Amino acid sequence: MRIPGPEELLDGAVVVSQPMHTRFRGTTVREAMLLRGPAGWAEFSPFPEYGPAESSRWLAAAIEAGWHGWPAPVRDTVPVNATVPAVAVADVGRVLDSFGEVPAVKVKVAEAGHAGPAGVAEDVARVAEVRRLRPRAAVRVDANQGWDHDTALGALLRLAEHGLEYAEQPVAGIDGLARLRESLIAAGAPVRIAADESVRKETDPLAVARAGAADLVVVKVQPLGGVRRALSIVEAAGLDAVVSSALDTSVGIAAGVALAASLPRLPHACGLGTVALFTEDVLEPPLRPRGGHLAVGAALRPVPDAGALVRMRADEDRQRWWRERLRAAWAEMTAVGA
Repeated sequence: MRIPGPEELLDGAVVVSQPMHTRFRGTTVREAMLLRGPAGWAEFSPFPEYGPAESSRWLAAAIEAGWHGWPAPVRDTVPVNATVPAVAVADVGRVLDSFGEVPAVKVKVAEAGHAGPAGVAEDVARVAEVRRLRPRAAVRVDANQGWDHDTALGALLRLAEHGLEYAEQPVAGIDGLARLRESLIAAGAPVRIAADESVRKETDPLAVARAGAADLVVVKVQPLGGVRRALSIVEAAGLDAVVSSALDTSVGIAAGVALAASLPRLPHACGLGTVALFTEDVLEPPLRPRGGHLAVGAALRPVPDAGALVRMRADEDRQRWWRERLRAAWAEMTAVGA
């Protein structure tokens, strides 16, 4: 695929700041750079702490979306889960109501600074409340590798009582996942393991499958370098996949929909409803599920609302910071021949 130069990429680019209803992943405002290419709008939004090497994959995904387009879909709708941040039990209902009825709910656990016994008790209470309020939904938890082995094993044995669909990246590393999975099997706990960071942050995203460290993989378009690369990773892994967002705007969510719509199998609801966590979005209306599903056709050609781009435009210092960041990611990508 042709790699456009940085000035072509930045022609018409705009950085937006999206405020959030609830603190998520340590932030209350999410910044994203939106690019406009010949194939449509694209998003470049690596998290602020990511360096040029990691950000280069996010840029590759943006180039695919804006300059080359995506594979043809094989389904018309994509099931979507709700996402409950590490909020107090009293706030769970409010968060769930913002998503409407969904087939599954992902609950964040092991929040930084709350991973000890008291934090586990909070996590169990949060999951129990989700189960009470959504008794028919599949419930999954995501620890973002925040637990050590013993804490994860104890927490998951307790959480299994609430009928977990799976636990996403409960501990760090491929070896850590493999050891925990073995311990859960030995304990007779029916909790499957999903790998997220051990796929998208590893130099070899297939190592987790070879090690037998997970039952399924979580794939995100931007961190993996685009829809086509994510499809190839899922195929080579030979495991079922859950498509998730990276706290994207609706422009980035569209890429996730393109991936989910292209997978040969899609047995699990996807984490593509996170636009509900923002107070405002760049699309009008935003890409939000109806009846627990996103319509594929309506999602694949996102066009930001002109007024929203003006209202949400970041200040000039942030525009410059993001432009330099894109140039650094572009230099890294072209240096390694990506």
